[in-house]
Amino acid sequence: MTQGPESVRFGTHPTDTVLHRFERWARDTPDAPALVAGPDSLTYGQLDARAGRLARRLLAEGLAPGARVAVGTVRQAELVTALLAVLKAGGVYAVVDAEDPRTGRRQLTGAEPDLLLTRAAHRAALDGGTGLRVVRFGAEEADAGDERSEGAPGLPGAGLAGPGRTAAVLFTGAAEPRAVPVGHGLLLAAYEAWAEAVRPTPRDRHLITARTDVTAFAAGWTRALCSGGALVLPARAPWKGEELTETVRAEQVTVLHAGPADVVHLLAPPETPPRPSVPQPRRARGADLPSLRLLAFSGDRLHLDDMAALHTVLRPGVRVLNVYGTTETAGTGTRFELPQLPGPLDGPEERSLLGIPFRGCRAELRNGEIHLTPPGGGDPVPTGDLGLLREDGLLEFRGRLRDRIALPGRSLDPHPVESAIRGHEGIGAVIVNGVDGARGPRRLVAYAAPRPGAPEWPPGRGLPDVEELREHLAGKVPREDIPLRVVSVRALPRTRGGQEDRAALPLPILSAPAARPAGSKSVRPAAGPTGPFPGFWAAGCGGLAVGLAGLILTKVFWPGSTDLTGVPQPWAFLFFLLYLFECVSFGIGLVFLLGGRARMPRRGRGRRLTSAAHLAVAYLLMAWWPQDNFYRLAAKQDWPRQAALVYTFNIPLMIAAAVVAAYVVAKPPNPFDFDD
Repeated sequence: MTQGPESVRFGTHPTDTVLHRFERWARDTPDAPALVAGPDSLTYGQLDARAGRLARRLLAEGLAPGARVAVGTVRQAELVTALLAVLKAGGVYAVVDAEDPRTGRRQLTGAEPDLLLTRAAHRAALDGGTGLRVVRFGAEEADAGDERSEGAPGLPGAGLAGPGRTAAVLFTGAAEPRAVPVGHGLLLAAYEAWAEAVRPTPRDRHLITARTDVTAFAAGWTRALCSGGALVLPARAPWKGEELTETVRAEQVTVLHAGPADVVHLLAPPETPPRPSVPQPRRARGADLPSLRLLAFSGDRLHLDDMAALHTVLRPGVRVLNVYGTTETAGTGTRFELPQLPGPLDGPEERSLLGIPFRGCRAELRNGEIHLTPPGGGDPVPTGDLGLLREDGLLEFRGRLRDRIALPGRSLDPHPVESAIRGHEGIGAVIVNGVDGARGPRRLVAYAAPRPGAPEWPPGRGLPDVEELREHLAGKVPREDIPLRVVSVRALPRTRGGQEDRAALPLPILSAPAARPAGSKSVRPAAGPTGPFPGFWAAGCGGLAVGLAGLILTKVFWPGSTDLTGVPQPWAFLFFLLYLFECVSFGIGLVFLLGGRARMPRRGRGRRLTSAAHLAVAYLLMAWWPQDNFYRLAAKQDWPRQAALVYTFNIPLMIAAAVVAAYVVAKPPNPFDFDD
């Protein structure tokens, strides 16, 4: 099965490149804004002049034609300047992560650069003593008054940057980044494909939330600077949360290229805990972004219900485009938006559509796997993803080959199970993963996150437990494919490129059937709205109240047992304290009996031993009050009563102490040995 446009060729000049497109705008509109980054903002003329000076420095350092230059800096305006400078000098750029040196060093290893362009502050962390030749930023930053475009004269870039030559080394967004060489022709063809789909204009202001070292940023800066628009950048670090929304509003951003975390933020209400007694109206974050005309999403699957929700929270007329592509296709591939649907679909929360190819691209299925042909032609690239070509001509995402779970005697594709789970009204995102047990076969665990803007507080409180999940999945998936655990997380972990990161999932550490809302690395039962019960103060106050009542009830049940008449001081006071402690101990034991069981499973000692220990602790606390009162009223010569008291109280106390000792020293069961 194949998708493709009627034509896959463009009418561009054979020596045309993204650098030439930028330089034309710098020549024709030198005063137009090119980079918007606070004090680092530059016009097209200033950016071109600064890139030209840096290009001459690189040539003076002996940069050979086609040499690879790794660029590492946290200053994003400086980084864009460097990319253009490397292209002007006839080199090949590769952006490495200076903010995370561990990733940056791995990227350097993959890119195999001839030179590192960075700052002194980053050099030691990135270079690591490899002996790589280093050029530091600095001289070209001086602002020479009214900078104007210096163009390309005297620089070899125009003559050397043919369509077949490598322009950049891009990195995949996986945990272990892979370097992919990309030619000048592909970068330009990718821009042309985007231009045909989204129609960028010089009035557009583009904001890309992706990290600068992943493919989405390469597609983003070319889309902005080849069309005469402005590229809105953060001063140093990637965009975060509320800062992103405020910047879109303040800088009048018209084209926002976002990832999964950004979409969640747009759909979510403010993160202020609501008061339970006050109804909280849902306020969308995207509703007050009047300048926005296009939201392009990439990085991972986007379900139809989330696309519909984005249309609801954004103002009417804003396009929401789901983009699917690979590094080998320079961020292009297929695109989908809701108007492509011929009619409404059932189960939108279970479907992610990839749509139709960009101009110049082709999408085909080989044994169910999606293969993409880059814009302008080339060999089909296997994506590792599964798809379905629907009768309406739209491509549908159906899971990933690498996500398949090896189970005893079979292999499971988790995508159908995840889609069915996501049909639950309380679940916004889910991953089904296999977890190995030391004393048993691999079992299935569902990691579930709440929907953006869910009214429950704290987040995830409304997620289903395993029994509710089994009931929801009954008849939808085979019984053996139903997960045996539900681990609740605030959000799914993601790779640098935005995809769900199964390797970073937290490990289930409870032996109870269902785990409650969790932190990022360990899973514990969620506290209720007023904190865990019974807390220290709740138990203490409750025990004291019951204890004081016990002093009064003592005279009712055992009249005369606490009579201290004739006992001299200080012994009378000491005995009174003893009676008080016995009553308070009874009260604390009663509180623990009623509410303490919920706190004990976190120690992972097993259900039966935990229940026995719960009763034993309650008995140890509660027994002293009735026992001492009976003893004080029993005559020493009344042997039948004495024997009854011993076997009624003392022997059970010993048994209870033994149970508590066994509970304390027992080794917790392996957290991955699940009960069916």
